Amino acid sequence: MRRDTLPGGATPAASATAHAPSGAHVLADLSGIAAEKLSNCAALETLLRDAAERAGACVLFSHFHGFGEGQGVTGVVLLAESHITIHTWPECGFAAADIFMCGSAQPELALALIKKALQPGAAHIHTSRRGPP
Repeated sequence: MRRDTLPGGATPAASATAHAPSGAHVLADLSGIAAEKLSNCAALETLLRDAAERAGACVLFSHFHGFGEGQGVTGVVLLAESHITIHTWPECGFAAADIFMCGSAQPELALALIKKALQPGAAHIHTSRRGPP
C-alpha cells in the first residue's frame, strides 16, 4: 500500500473531506446470548470487522483479547470513522458493544449484523448524536 493512501485506496485528503466531525454513537447492552458466542476471540473479531465493513466504515486496525477458556473477550476495531468495541461476559450471557462512526458510515447497519450473529434475548440500545453544535 502506498503511504499516501488509507485502506480501501482512499487518500488522506479525500478521507478528511468524507468524514465530518459529527456522527452517531451507539451503545448496546445485549443479554441472553449463548455463552459459546461470547468467548471465541477470533469469531468476535471477524464479526466486528464484518460489521464495520457492512456499515461502510474503513477498518484500520483491530485487537482482541480473550481471558481464557470459556471466559470473556474484550476487543476494539479502530476505524477511520472512529471505533467499534465489545466486552463480553459469557457466564452472564451479556455483551456490551460501543459503536461510534462519523461521516457517511451507518452504525445501525453494524449493530444489525452484530445482533443477527449473537442473537440476544434482549437488547437495550442508546444512540447519541455526536459533533459540534
